[in-house]
Amino acid sequence: MSKVQRIVPRTLKGFRDFLPEVMIPRERLMGVAREVYRSYGFSPIDTPALEYLEVLTGKGGEESDKQMYRFTDHGGRLVGMRFDLTVPLARFAAQHVGQLGTPFKRYHIATVWRGENTQRGRYREFMQCDFDTIGTESVASDIETSLVIHDLLREIDKEFGTGEFTIRVSNRQVLSGLLERFSLAQQTTSILRSLDKLPKIGPEKVALEMATNTSGTQEQIEQILQLAQLPCDSQAILSELATLAGDNELANAGVQRLRELVAGMDAAGVPSHRIQIDPSIARGLDYYTGTIYETFLDDLPGIGSVCSGGRYDNLAEVYTKQHLPGIGASLGLDRLLAAIEEMGLSNKGTTPAEVLIVYFDPGHLHDYLRLATQLRRGGVRVEMFPEPKKLGQQLKYADRRGFPLALIAGQEEFDTGECQLKELATGQSTKVAMSISGGAIGKEVGENNPLVAAIREMLH
Repeated sequence: MSKVQRIVPRTLKGFRDFLPEVMIPRERLMGVAREVYRSYGFSPIDTPALEYLEVLTGKGGEESDKQMYRFTDHGGRLVGMRFDLTVPLARFAAQHVGQLGTPFKRYHIATVWRGENTQRGRYREFMQCDFDTIGTESVASDIETSLVIHDLLREIDKEFGTGEFTIRVSNRQVLSGLLERFSLAQQTTSILRSLDKLPKIGPEKVALEMATNTSGTQEQIEQILQLAQLPCDSQAILSELATLAGDNELANAGVQRLRELVAGMDAAGVPSHRIQIDPSIARGLDYYTGTIYETFLDDLPGIGSVCSGGRYDNLAEVYTKQHLPGIGASLGLDRLLAAIEEMGLSNKGTTPAEVLIVYFDPGHLHDYLRLATQLRRGGVRVEMFPEPKKLGQQLKYADRRGFPLALIAGQEEFDTGECQLKELATGQSTKVAMSISGGAIGKEVGENNPLVAAIREMLH
């Protein structure tokens, strides 16, 4: 027999396996996102991982084009793997708008790929949780996008305890209009890309990059960087921006849009401290045209924005003559998971089940199966240990995998009709009646079943 040639099990740099202890909170996050998106009327879609290369290139900017995974497929076609979910959406909308109609509201939770340098909470393969509205330029959609971001982070805080957050908003029209005033309109893209790096590399390095890559004078660069030093109060910032805008129509339109957004958030009852005008944020992708968003956890701002996006009114014009303006944002799932882990909020359990039924007595296999079925019908997530091993071994397994409760029943418990519910965290046991009689599953299900009711009470 020939010797087996072993292959070293490993993953590519920037890619990773997801063990249950990571996938469980990951799926919880996606579940929260779905519920929030659906509550606003967004419908799910999906698009291919591979697109024709021409569909993707030139839409996000030079950096995105450099990071894109691309190759020639078996049919000799030039193809690329999607680097975000927004560009494929623009193609999707142009292709299907006749069937969909406008406005069209969608959410899309899927994997994207970027061949970039890896860092904390950032990988070359990662999941995005997008929501977008296509076919309207109304400020109501700008406000609603802010509200979705707000509700999303609020619900994530309820689920994980991530704490307070701040939604920073700006408007590309303000930035572009000010650059017009400074006679730097032709270099808007380079300047905005540099300005987007401000939180990462600081004002000195941004100023140096602008001086190297643009024709801006030292005075002009200093004026641009002053945007980052404006006061924190939104109304004060808006007044300052109006003064800086002067008679520039584009900048003034952007300032007015920001005023309406802040007023709309206030009308919807969003606390003022959660929304902050920050004219220094620029977003690195070229397709943004109006309102832009970045969201930070107050207790961990260094992790970066955990929900970002903006308005892109011209992206679909390369696919269709029909004007299809769009606006939306994306939850940074993997970055948020890194923040949850760093803040010590993640549950290290590797099971989604709530109860382990201990297989204690080989003679009662069918009774254990009936118990498991009964509990599942009552909405309890249950796992039954597959072998009648020693009680200590099974409890050790339950503790290691993070079960909240273990259900213990042997001959004595089946004789008396009462099982033991053991809380793994405290070791405390409680006797509870089982509704199994005559070899049949009890008729009572849901909260009326005393065992289900006891489990629910102990879990919550």
